[in-house]
Amino acid sequence: MKKITLGILPFIFLILGLQQPVYGQINDYPNKTIKIIVPVAAGGNVDIIARTLGVEIGKILNQSVIVENRPSAGSIVGAQAVAKAAPDGYTLLANSSTFFSSSLISANAGYDPVKDFAPISLTGKVPMFILVNPNVKAKSIQEFIQLVKNNPEMASGSSGNGSTGHIATEVFAQKTGTKFTNIFYKGNAQSMLDVMSGEVPMMFDQVSTALPNMKAGKVRALAITSLERSPLAPEIPTMAESGFTGYEDVTLTILVAPAGTPKEITQKLNAAVQKAWAQPELKARFAEKGIELVASPSTEQFGNLIKSEVSRLSKVIKDAGIKAE
Repeated sequence: MKKITLGILPFIFLILGLQQPVYGQINDYPNKTIKIIVPVAAGGNVDIIARTLGVEIGKILNQSVIVENRPSAGSIVGAQAVAKAAPDGYTLLANSSTFFSSSLISANAGYDPVKDFAPISLTGKVPMFILVNPNVKAKSIQEFIQLVKNNPEMASGSSGNGSTGHIATEVFAQKTGTKFTNIFYKGNAQSMLDVMSGEVPMMFDQVSTALPNMKAGKVRALAITSLERSPLAPEIPTMAESGFTGYEDVTLTILVAPAGTPKEITQKLNAAVQKAWAQPELKARFAEKGIELVASPSTEQFGNLIKSEVSRLSKVIKDAGIKAE
């Protein structure tokens, strides 16, 4: 008996009045609007990257892409919504490293970043500066570490329990043998105001938002958390240059789909991200804001990165004794 080719199967299903198999739906993907859910308020790095990416992959896939903001504490509400969405490639989640930490800290997160999502691609990296009030006497990381050790449990500000700034503080503490008292604010801007006033001596902040206050002399950067210096502030050394080889702790931005989304679809989206971010003018525009646009070479590679981040952060959170408030 001769094999029936895939090319004529859709016609057979049509004649028999049967539903066309899934591969038919995959082949014409996308044939309707794609929604990217952003679980934070509009205007931040995650939102800006998602909106730009939506426009670009919309052009590449010849389909409209909309972005919907669903802000909540720890980005949990938006992540839950995507985890429960139909795995058809039409509802995606754009998030940051909070995607990993929130699921590890909150018992009510309601999702597993590995089991409940299909990886698409890394979309960006944003390094952080270690910032202090200008009146802090330390002028280098080594001096600062000694200062903290002489003043146990110095205060460090961040935008909340499990936030990127909070986790960055704990990573720094564990790698340098120091300890801080974490002061949580409703937002990063409030934390920055208290560092500038001297109410809180230090915090970690992303390059994109720290630079204006650094240039105005309202805060001073001691080091950057990326492996390389930032071209926007080349005078600021890396943690590696400050004596901590291999130190890297940057905020990641990501794109994922619900678990069960066909691999052909996630691969198609991954290819679209790669093509979008290959535009030199786009990369240059974001680099001016301290954001590195990055696309994963494959969904498999990005899936491995997710597992690696979950493992790394699990240890950081456990060692620091971080628990849901």
